[in-house]
Amino acid sequence: MQGKKIYQEKLFTNFQLSDRVPQDNIYRKLKETLDFSFLYTATSKYYGSEGQKSIDPVVFFKLLLVGYLENQPSDRRIISSASMRLDILYFIGYDIDEELPWHSTLSRTRQLYDEEIFRELFKKVLKQCIDKGMLTGSPQAIDSVLVKANAAMSSMAEKAIMDDADRYAQELKENEENVVKSSSDDDEQKGDKPTNQTHGSTTDPDSRMATKPGKMTRLNYLSQVSVDTSSHIITHIQAFHADKRDSQCLDMMLNQVTENLQEAGLQVREVIADTNYSSSQALKSLNNRSIVGYIPSFGGYKPARTGFVYDQDRDSYYCPQGKELTLSGYRHHHGTHKIYLSKRKDCKDCPIRSACLRISQQKMITHTLSKPLFDQMHQRVTSDQGKVMMRLRQTTVEPVIGSLVEYTGMGKVFTKGLKLANKCMLMAGMAYNLKKMIKRDKNSVFNSMVGDMLIAINYLAMPIPKTGRNLRIEFA
Repeated sequence: MQGKKIYQEKLFTNFQLSDRVPQDNIYRKLKETLDFSFLYTATSKYYGSEGQKSIDPVVFFKLLLVGYLENQPSDRRIISSASMRLDILYFIGYDIDEELPWHSTLSRTRQLYDEEIFRELFKKVLKQCIDKGMLTGSPQAIDSVLVKANAAMSSMAEKAIMDDADRYAQELKENEENVVKSSSDDDEQKGDKPTNQTHGSTTDPDSRMATKPGKMTRLNYLSQVSVDTSSHIITHIQAFHADKRDSQCLDMMLNQVTENLQEAGLQVREVIADTNYSSSQALKSLNNRSIVGYIPSFGGYKPARTGFVYDQDRDSYYCPQGKELTLSGYRHHHGTHKIYLSKRKDCKDCPIRSACLRISQQKMITHTLSKPLFDQMHQRVTSDQGKVMMRLRQTTVEPVIGSLVEYTGMGKVFTKGLKLANKCMLMAGMAYNLKKMIKRDKNSVFNSMVGDMLIAINYLAMPIPKTGRNLRIEFA
């Protein structure tokens, strides 16, 4: 007999969210796992004793977390998704007939709290992962990714215009008119392009123009990510201006990663990164912390000069003809460099002068004061262990960054300003770690069940002793 469902709303109903959320649902697991009660004390300084009650701090952070778990970190989408999902309502502690906060409340509260609150929450989740034995503390793989800012290239204007509030509107209008002129316009013929030094965004001044080969230029932030290679857990994530070099960010990343792990009793012993992190300052930072690094040297580094021999005792070079190049001074180029020069009279009648000097009058060789550190790093990276480490970096931090961008809301920040972008990245990193932790717990339960089944199968396969009595096996 064919069935036909007729829907009619009930005036009264007996309904419990906890009965409708499956036991293996991620939000049920998170509700049972997370303890955000410390937030009440941590955020109490932001509120007075009178006035209308604010959004519950725990509810606020749970809603933000939902945005990154659902890969929809927009405040509007967070509230829209939560209003239609029973499991999310159960997670944040709202019933189906309770009105959710306005999306603007999330924006205002995010601006109210300092970065330290978000960082403390990230550390709490990291500590839970460490307590479950998911991290070893070494080695750490560090890499970066450009994250799209909440600003368009059309918002770029000259910084002089931005500084002059009285003339800003008129000048911006004139700039827009200049953009739509024909290609015969004098300004276009000059080919002047905006740079981060001359132009800035009027809607998000902290964003910077940046691009990767084969990609279009747009306004971005730079996200630096540190990953524990033993478990793919993120040990630190931070936002930087997109025009910063990776090597300039390494020292601050090492400070934060070391602090995060030391609080949990772990020590950073090894760090892996790509060639963009190679610089004198970066190698000094590793050396000062007694951390073993695996960072390929930048393109300008040469482990040896063909035909030239360095004498460490005399601090000089000798050319293929046996002539000495002595230390003549210093200069600044990616750090302080030594300059070694030959004598003009030695090069005047040299048989290989044309190939060695070309149009110069004397031979010059430069190398950084940190050359011993670069030489040591080069030997380490080119060793068999170094090659293993570089492959390990590719298989850990790069897939983690891909997951953050594609599945954890890191494709774009929906806030404005570096501080707010940093808060967003901390929440994205926390959401990723929670996914890994919940997945590990599920696998642990599954492996335990499989282990019990194997024990039972092995027991059944045992030969029955010939005792003349019946053997009865019962399973609960």
